[in-house]
Amino acid sequence: MAVTTATTTAVAVLRDWRGWPTVLGALWRRSLRFRTLAVTLLATSLAILITCVTMALVIQNDLFVSQKNQALEDARRAVDVAQSTLDVAEVGDDPAALADLWNTIQAGFAQNSNADQLTGIRVDADANGVRLNGFTAGLSASLLSDGLRARVVEFDDRQAWQSVALPVEGGGEVPGIIVGQQVVVPEAGPFEIYFAYDLSDADQTLVFVQRTLWIAGIGLVAIVAAISWIVLRTVSTPIIQAAETSARLASGDLAVRLEVHGEDELATLGRSFNAMADSIESQIKELGELSMVQQRFVSDVSHELRTPLTTIRLAADMLNDQRADFDPVTARAAELMHAQVQRFETLLSDLLEISRYDAGSVQLELEATSLAHVAEDVIEQMRPLADGHGTELRLVAPGGYSPVDMDPRRVRRVLRNLIGNAIEHGEGRPIVVTVDSNQHAVAAGVRDFGLGMDPADAERVFDRFWRADPSRQRTIGGTGLGLSIALGDATLHGGTLSVWSELGVGTNFVLTLPRHGTTLDGPSPVSVEPQDSLAELGDATQPLSLTDVRREMLDGGEHR
Repeated sequence: MAVTTATTTAVAVLRDWRGWPTVLGALWRRSLRFRTLAVTLLATSLAILITCVTMALVIQNDLFVSQKNQALEDARRAVDVAQSTLDVAEVGDDPAALADLWNTIQAGFAQNSNADQLTGIRVDADANGVRLNGFTAGLSASLLSDGLRARVVEFDDRQAWQSVALPVEGGGEVPGIIVGQQVVVPEAGPFEIYFAYDLSDADQTLVFVQRTLWIAGIGLVAIVAAISWIVLRTVSTPIIQAAETSARLASGDLAVRLEVHGEDELATLGRSFNAMADSIESQIKELGELSMVQQRFVSDVSHELRTPLTTIRLAADMLNDQRADFDPVTARAAELMHAQVQRFETLLSDLLEISRYDAGSVQLELEATSLAHVAEDVIEQMRPLADGHGTELRLVAPGGYSPVDMDPRRVRRVLRNLIGNAIEHGEGRPIVVTVDSNQHAVAAGVRDFGLGMDPADAERVFDRFWRADPSRQRTIGGTGLGLSIALGDATLHGGTLSVWSELGVGTNFVLTLPRHGTTLDGPSPVSVEPQDSLAELGDATQPLSLTDVRREMLDGGEHR
C-alpha cells in the first residue's frame, strides 16, 4: 500500500510540470546526493558536448578538404591529359580534323576523370580562328557563379573551385563541388572546362560520424551517471545513516549506534561517532542520577524540616502574640523571627512543589471553574496588601465567565503571584487585571505601570531564584520560585505564561489556558503587548458587575 501511494505521488509530481522547480529546489537544498550527481552530470555533459561538437567540426572540415583535394587532383589530371593530346596533335588547317580531335578530347574528359557532370565554354566566342562549340554533359551553366568564371578566365594556368548544391533526379539536391580550368585548343583558342563532383557520399559519411559521436556521447553520459550514482551511494549512504542516527540521538534515543564495517575513513568516522554517543549517554545517565539524588535530597530535607519548622512556627507565633509584654528590643526580635519563620515556611512549600515538578509527580485536580470569578476572588484577597502599598487594583473582564476545566487552586496561586509581584514593583500605580476569552482559550493578564525590565531580564524572569535587581529588598517576602512555579502550573494545564516588559513603562504577564484538551489551538484572547497606556485607559478599567454579567449570560451567552 505504501509503495502504491509513493508511486502515485511520483506520477502526480511528474505530470504537474509546473511544480518541478519547487521539487528540484527542495532536492537541491536537502539532498547532498542529488546535488553532487546533478553537478557531475552537468559538468560531464558539457565536457562531452564540447568534445563531440569539436570532433564533428574537425572531421567535417578534414573530410571536405580531403574530397576537395581529390576533386582538384582528378580535374587537373584530366585537363593535363587533354592539353598534352592537344599540344601534340597536328590538324593543320583542316576544320574537320580539328572537330574530330575536339570530340575526342570531350570523351577523354569523361574517361579520365571521376566527375559526374561536365561542361565546356569557349572563353572568347567572337575571336578569330576555327569555330568550335562548347559542350555540356549534365552540368548547367546556370550553376556556375560569375566569380568562378572570372577566376578561370583570369588565371589560365590555375584551378578554381566552388561549393554548390547539385540537382539530382527527383527534384532533390546534393552537396557538390565544381572545379574549373582552361584548356587551349589549337587554331580555336582557350576553353573553360568545368568538372562537377557529387559529395553526397562524404555527406552521408559525415552524418554517420556525427550520429555515432552523439550516441557515444549520450552513452558516456549514461555510463558516467551510473558510475557517479554507484560511487555516491557507496560514499553517501554511511553519511545519510550518520545523519539519521544523529537525529535519533538528538531526539533522546541514546542507545542508537552506527554500524561500522572495514577500516577506511568512514569506518573511523563511525567508530568516533559511537564513542561520542557512548560518552554522551554515560554523562546524561550520570547527570540524570545526580538530578534524581538532588530531587530526593530536596524532597527529603523539605519533609524532614516540616516537623521542627512547625514547632519553631508555634513558638514564634506565641512569642509574637506576647511581644507587647517585652521590652522594645526583644519585641522587635520576636516580630522579625515571626516574619522570617513565615518566609521560611513559604520557601519550604515552594521547594516541595518544585521537587514535585522535577519528579513529574504533579497531578491536576480539574474542576469546571470561571476564570473571571477566580480573578475577582484573588483581587479581593490581595486588596489589603495593595492598599498598604497605595496601589489600586482594577479589573477588566469582558469575557472568561463560562466554566473551563482547570485546577482552581493552582490558577489562584498563579494570579496571586502575578498580582503580588505587580504590587511590589508597581511603584504605587494602578494595576489592571484583564480577563477575556475566545473560542480557543481563556486568559488573564496582569499589567502594572512600574519600573519594568529590559528584554534581557524579561527572558530570565522565569528562572529559579533569579531577581532582576538583586540590590532591591523584597517587601512581600518572596522566595524567588514563584514565577517558576507559575510557569509550571500554566504548562501543566497545556497553557502558556507570557511576559512583556519595558523599562520605565511597566510589565504585563498573560496567563492563557485552553478551553478544550491540553494544547492551545489559536491566539490568546489577551494580547501580551499592551496597546494602551495608563492615561488612555482611564475609567475603562473599572470592574464589571458580575451580577450584570450573569444576566447577560442568561440572556444571550458570554462573549467567546
